Amino acid sequence: MTLQLFLPCAAGVEDLLADEVHRLTGLAGDDLLVGRGGVQARAGWRDALRLNLHSRLAQRVLVQLSHTPYRAEADLYDAAAAVGWEAWFTPRQSFKVEVTAQRSPLRSLNFAALKIKDAVADRFRAKAGARPDVDTQRPDVRLFAHLSATDCTLYIDTSGEPLFKRGWREDKGEAPLKETLAAAMVAASGWQADVPLYDPCCGSGTIAIEAAQLACGIAPGSLRRFAFERQLPFQPPVWKQLKEEAQAAQHPATAPVFGSDVAFRMVDFARRNAERAGVAAALELRGGDALQRLPPCAAPGLLLLNPPYGERIETAGVAGRVQRGRERPQVDPAQDFFAALAAHWKRHYAGWTAWVLTPDLKLPSRMRLKESRRVPLWNGPIECRLFRFDMVAGSTRGAEGDATPRA
Repeated sequence: MTLQLFLPCAAGVEDLLADEVHRLTGLAGDDLLVGRGGVQARAGWRDALRLNLHSRLAQRVLVQLSHTPYRAEADLYDAAAAVGWEAWFTPRQSFKVEVTAQRSPLRSLNFAALKIKDAVADRFRAKAGARPDVDTQRPDVRLFAHLSATDCTLYIDTSGEPLFKRGWREDKGEAPLKETLAAAMVAASGWQADVPLYDPCCGSGTIAIEAAQLACGIAPGSLRRFAFERQLPFQPPVWKQLKEEAQAAQHPATAPVFGSDVAFRMVDFARRNAERAGVAAALELRGGDALQRLPPCAAPGLLLLNPPYGERIETAGVAGRVQRGRERPQVDPAQDFFAALAAHWKRHYAGWTAWVLTPDLKLPSRMRLKESRRVPLWNGPIECRLFRFDMVAGSTRGAEGDATPRA
């Protein structure tokens, strides 16, 4: 069975995801196309299961079932009524319809979803004499419709919960980084699992745990369940074999991974998450101020971090903020933190490469460092850059006017 798959991802991750899909499936050429906000793949059912189990970057694995032109809601009804939903699930299962749109002429996406829902229910009633219930909270089956200005594409979701929900992060702090974005940072950095990696602002451990799982060959979906397990094409022996192959591929870590955080409560969260993720032995976690922690191992290594922003900056580190029992003069805490962090790195991390994800496009000038690369990534709706800094002893970026911002 050849399927047309669509794997949505965060903006900026499309090329990285295509590389990952190629590694996992061997697909290339016309069978693997990069689009806006995701990757299209012409693949088999077994590939869909494999991608759910192993993809670190995709948000979901969707199967495209229809692609038709439309002008009004009635056209959406006709498109959905023509799909053989009964090949995928039964009227005893609940479902939900979600609609996204880009430049659609329709006035109400809720009404569009209602028309598609009615078509699915009516088709089941005509084919089986019964219709499935709608459940907007915990449906057995999720159906997606995407509306462009002229076309409607209908999908069935094989993932269920979004793929960033790996099943190990039960303890988390404020504004946690999604696992898929942490994995995208690792991939964009080009990190090889034989090089030490350190996150000095690790929070609940997301970046460090994603890297440690990669270093141990642990499939990110190994702890969770998927929607395809409740769908009619599901073949338990095929799934059992894929999981056994993934289990057999696990191995001891090929490089040490480190994390630290100024909040010992967050370090405890990270340790519990690492235990659930199966990487407690591969990951060294400690408390400590990012402005004081020395390298956890000899250079060269890779620093990879998503530091706090704005009011959360004090959760990263407060070293040097108090002198002789008195508060220092009032300064911008973010400016103070990042300038101090850069000075600390230049003094103690020569030979390391630092990658920093931030929404602040002027971060290099604030740190007085010259970036060697900048990779656009989106953290949800927030446009960010992943900056690379090559740390050389005493290196500075010179005059702040030397830097020319690039997109």
